[in-house]
Amino acid sequence: MNGKRILITGASRGIGEAAARVLAERGAKVAVLARNSAALEALAADIGGIAITADVSDFASMEKAVATVVSEWGGLDVLVNNAGLIDPIARIEDSDPAAWSQIVDVNLKGVYYGIRAALPAMDQGTIINISSGAATGALEGWSHYCATKAAVLSLTKCTHLENASRGIVCVGLSPGTVATDMQRDIAKSGINAVSQMSWDAHIPAEWVGKAIAYLCGPDGAKYAGTDFSIKTPEGRAAVGLPAPS
Repeated sequence: MNGKRILITGASRGIGEAAARVLAERGAKVAVLARNSAALEALAADIGGIAITADVSDFASMEKAVATVVSEWGGLDVLVNNAGLIDPIARIEDSDPAAWSQIVDVNLKGVYYGIRAALPAMDQGTIINISSGAATGALEGWSHYCATKAAVLSLTKCTHLENASRGIVCVGLSPGTVATDMQRDIAKSGINAVSQMSWDAHIPAEWVGKAIAYLCGPDGAKYAGTDFSIKTPEGRAAVGLPAPS
């Protein structure tokens, strides 16, 4: 990781913040991006990185963010598309069309905008899209989340197909349930079995950061165009994480 120039979206808390700390500890130069500027500034100060206040659902903002990283560090080696929403959780007939559309703007279009902005700036490198088991499954109340994660998996495949020949690895990362604020929102909804899980069943966000670091290395290419999972014993072992209980 030493010297790699990395941009992480949705980095003011949760998986994004934890990943930023893990990658910085391993010698990477990390730019953190989110809408919460106060939290970003504090994080960037802690890790010696760059704070970029931006909205992933706005392409011009993502272009500017990538340009900032290139201007500061001379290029971009890794993009981590982590920003994502799940709230409000609701059955389709109860869902708010405007809120449903906002999930598409962030979870799908935000990932596309990140990829589209990053590709012209990348000479080889890695793009990691945070995925979910929801990409291949269906859960009550999660139509917006399942649909967008499924679309992101397809986008991962397409990005790999079009860019593998130029040395760019595009891979998804499916972490399972993680102890973040998103899980608190899920628990409050009371909809489907995931909301009933105990807090200690969720993995630490730091583990996801370690998996991101693993995928940035040479082994990441083995999973290009697919979702790498740390819900399996094999995935956990590859990253060096404890086996699932």
